[in-house]
Amino acid sequence: MSTVLVRYETKPERADENQALVEAVFAQLQAEQPDGLRYMTLRFGETQFAHVAEIEGETNPLRESSAFAEFQREIADRCVEGPNPVDVQIVGQYRFAD
Repeated sequence: MSTVLVRYETKPERADENQALVEAVFAQLQAEQPDGLRYMTLRFGETQFAHVAEIEGETNPLRESSAFAEFQREIADRCVEGPNPVDVQIVGQYRFAD
């Protein structure tokens, strides 16, 4: 299993658009229920976002998502910083994202 954290900051005028694109990704995931993925997105402040994905196996189900492809399409144009993906290890959790 791999866990990835991606953090970025959007341009103020594009933050709500970014959130709408993220929400479309979650709607597609909810409808399709792909296996091998735990995924969460956080918005903090007005313009900052963080995505956490836990992927089981060699295939990332997000790569098969048309909504995720649309989200990624103009991500660089929506951002003033990032996105910055890093592999992370969960050290501990308590009733989080069960």
